[in-house]
Amino acid sequence: MAKIDSYRDLIVWQQAMDLAVSIYEVTKAWPKEEIYGLTAQLRRAAISVPANIAEGYGRESRASYQQFLRIAQGSLKELETHLLIAQRVGIASHVAVEPLTIRSESVGTLLRLLIRKLSPE
Repeated sequence: MAKIDSYRDLIVWQQAMDLAVSIYEVTKAWPKEEIYGLTAQLRRAAISVPANIAEGYGRESRASYQQFLRIAQGSLKELETHLLIAQRVGIASHVAVEPLTIRSESVGTLLRLLIRKLSPE
């Protein structure tokens, strides 16, 4: 098992960063009138996931770290909801949304595992 010296060593943070970058790439092609609407909301949610993982890692208590990981989970569910709305209103296709949703679910699984690992036994 690799040593964790920083939040940047966490696979969950790395995958969350990759997901955020993918969200930015996908939303570049969205209609300009959505730049302050769904595009901004989705990007904010995507950025919030790795940011909260990093912020929680920097906290001094395990409980605080877990709370930030839970906030990241909430942002992930927000991201998934925005993707589904974009699909329903015709901004994004199922082909574009499905791989992002799968990646989001993967990050969610890793978050849940990390929260459990940090829980007292």
